Amino acid sequence: MNWAFLQGLLSGVNKYSTGFGRIWLSVLFLFRVMVYVVAAERVWGDDQKDFECNVKQPGCENVCFDFYFPVSHIRLWALQLIFVSTPSLLVVMHVAYREERERKNKKKHGETCHSLYSNTGKKIGGLWWTYVISLIFKAGIDSGFLYILYSIYENFELPRLVKCQLDPCPNTVDCFIARPTEKTIFTIFMVVTSAMCVLINICEFTYLVSKRIVAHCCASSRRRRTDQSTKSSTTFYEKPSNAAFSSENKSFSGNQGSNVVIHLNS
Repeated sequence: MNWAFLQGLLSGVNKYSTGFGRIWLSVLFLFRVMVYVVAAERVWGDDQKDFECNVKQPGCENVCFDFYFPVSHIRLWALQLIFVSTPSLLVVMHVAYREERERKNKKKHGETCHSLYSNTGKKIGGLWWTYVISLIFKAGIDSGFLYILYSIYENFELPRLVKCQLDPCPNTVDCFIARPTEKTIFTIFMVVTSAMCVLINICEFTYLVSKRIVAHCCASSRRRRTDQSTKSSTTFYEKPSNAAFSSENKSFSGNQGSNVVIHLNS
């Protein structure tokens, strides 16, 4: 499989990721994809060929191998890496959609027209929701595959010996797994790195949500202070006008009184 193609697609996510997102990508490629490509595939090799039982009954080894290893570790991890990388592509596609909208807007209204987005890669509006949903999917996919691996093999440790009594085996036979210790080490390593990725996704989700809440609270506080300052300034300008109106009434009343006195004297 060409993992370089997948790496090239996801490298663009770095531009739109937070610090946690960049750490997640580093762990994904350095500790999961690289270990998978360089070492894990060679350690597992042909599982069924290295699986041996102490009888030569035709079909016995195949049946026992299929019972104890319904899905190979190496193929399960390949599916996991593909599925867990897919949600990140949604972010890249959303940014590409924004850039296409911006290009069409400038083509229609001219280069000097008002931009639809201040920054097409900024996580606001729909892009913020796309990014958060991708985090939820990535954490869910990794957690789901860890549960599947544990459910199928009932443990993350591979035994040296398994006993099989399935047809067409003539009786209970002993079957041996090649390099069980080495495979157990790689299994635990891949499980730990998957758990690390889930933890990083949870931390990034908490960071984005808390940052959004703090920004909303700060905006509400600024809006409240602006409203209060507007009301106080309005009150400040209304009071002098009322006082001036009262003084004008008093002066008008005084003038009327003086006019009455003059008329009587005359």
